[in-house]
Amino acid sequence: MSYCIKSESLLDTGPVYVRENGHLYMVNQGSGTVKNATPKPRPFRLFSKGFSVELCMNREDDSARRERTDHFIFTYTKEGNLRYSAKSLFGLVLGYISDNVDHIDSLIGFPEQIAEKLFSAAEARQKFTEPVTGLRALQKFTEAYGSLVLCSLCLQNRYLVISEKLEEIKSFRELTCLDLSCCKLGDNHELLEHITKEALSSVTRLLLKDNCLSDAGLRKMTAPVRVMKRGLENLSVLDLSCNPEITDTGIGYLFSFKKLNYLDISETGLKDVKAVIQRLQTQISLVHSKVPLKEFDHSNCKTEGWAEQTVLQWEQLAMKTVKPKENLKSRTAAQHFYGKRCRIEEPVKCTLVQTKAKASENLQFYKDKVQNCHFPLLKKEAAASHQLKKNKEKGLTEQERERTSKQKHMCLTMEDWDLLNTY
Repeated sequence: MSYCIKSESLLDTGPVYVRENGHLYMVNQGSGTVKNATPKPRPFRLFSKGFSVELCMNREDDSARRERTDHFIFTYTKEGNLRYSAKSLFGLVLGYISDNVDHIDSLIGFPEQIAEKLFSAAEARQKFTEPVTGLRALQKFTEAYGSLVLCSLCLQNRYLVISEKLEEIKSFRELTCLDLSCCKLGDNHELLEHITKEALSSVTRLLLKDNCLSDAGLRKMTAPVRVMKRGLENLSVLDLSCNPEITDTGIGYLFSFKKLNYLDISETGLKDVKAVIQRLQTQISLVHSKVPLKEFDHSNCKTEGWAEQTVLQWEQLAMKTVKPKENLKSRTAAQHFYGKRCRIEEPVKCTLVQTKAKASENLQFYKDKVQNCHFPLLKKEAAASHQLKKNKEKGLTEQERERTSKQKHMCLTMEDWDLLNTY
């Protein structure tokens, strides 16, 4: 009896057993002899080691063979078994639209509750951080929902975010609070020019502390309000502290803000402080405060709205470009060992500016709304001064009235008209 066993496959078939005359024999594959032995129990394996199962769902293109596993939710039970459940149709549609959010034509008239979920889904996929498609998608949301996307924006000490995402920041509409403190923007920055446009006429709180502003910058910022009665006409809180290039002439441009209730001009280049205090009180009824006001506490201004996490993602991307390389760690360690001063790797914050402002004279102003209620004598003085003004107006001749009217109409200079032509 001869045996011819050939392994045509790579799989191990194991030992071969033969039963003769009621006895079980094992065939030795090496010599071809038969041995009487009891079979050893082997672990039962349903599939071979190289066996695998591929789970394919909803293939849009069979040639590309793209797998879609996001239609199911995989969870483990207490026993350790893997189970999956199908997602809802709303979740599948929401995920598909958020993946292609930049192709949306318009969201005007779309329900706000669904739009917020769509914005969150696109934000989780970091769609708004992409250079071109992110801007186009963000503009669709801001055009339709305005302040719901973002009503307050804090960019304090975030000049990198402003430089990298300037167009995205300009797309925000109906902002009520904008904090640009310690950004060193200067008079000619594009963002400061954008603030004066009608898209941000809703801004009531503007913080421009330590931005290297001068009188020319204030003249540009107030030109639309002074001439065309638009722009920052609803401004209520303005912080211009720590801008040493602002002088007494620059303060005169602020008189066009009729709704201004709080003003901070500490650490500016004022020469005659007493005269400025008197002018602010007589022109726009702002009283000098001896105590620091809580309206200029920068901790109150925060980023609020749907795009709050989006701004944080922008900041994280901007900080990655500033982080030092790993190969520089040995160099900094050597500098510490030899006592040398290492490079400043973190962005410099305006802590020195804050300490100077505390040590110097506080020039914060507020509008006393209850002044007439607590001081009845001031009513009599105001009535008497009003009567004197009437008597003076009666004594004016017609020529003097014409001169005064001409002066009122000719208060604009040629530089103001040149500024208006740029808008």
